[in-house]
Amino acid sequence: MTIRMIENQDIILKSLEDGIKALEFLKTPECLSFIDEVARMIADCMRLGGKVLIAGNGGSLCDAIHFAEELTGQFRKKRKALPAIALSDPGHMSCVANDMGFDQVFARAVEAHGNSGDILVILTTSGNSANLIEAVKAAIDKEMRVVAFLGKTGGRLKGMADRELLISGFPFSDRIQEAHMTAIHIILEVLEEELFSSDSP
Repeated sequence: MTIRMIENQDIILKSLEDGIKALEFLKTPECLSFIDEVARMIADCMRLGGKVLIAGNGGSLCDAIHFAEELTGQFRKKRKALPAIALSDPGHMSCVANDMGFDQVFARAVEAHGNSGDILVILTTSGNSANLIEAVKAAIDKEMRVVAFLGKTGGRLKGMADRELLISGFPFSDRIQEAHMTAIHIILEVLEEELFSSDSP
């Protein structure tokens, strides 16, 4: 079999190298600690009957939905469903955006669904989304804990959460989102081990 010349090889290889760098970033002590602490935080929350609310915009909203379905469905273990809601309902979002402004779409959902002891997870590559900032404020008002997946400098959200993962040094959102999703997958793996290690495979 003859392999033809790859016309865009330089672009492809550079993108792959950047992707590897983003994942290598997760090996830093700060990132390892974040992954471990967040997995245990979620496990403790769920042992007490709490749930996780997850929010983001655009591609990060898609990642929020992915995170939630791995909890309510299953990741690697056959086990009971875990309570999680991605704040993505289009009826709610269009209603609130139309009547109160887009800045309130997540805060109103937190007000509706969040309880003391629950966890709000936010996903953002800029850290400057007003609707996520308002969601964090609403979660704090309801005595929820907040976990932030951030990028670039962390933006206005830096320092607002109980735990934060900052993927810095990458100018484009795609590399940051790839690192966020890898961290989420590892959190899910550790979480299932925390909650279901004694279950049969």
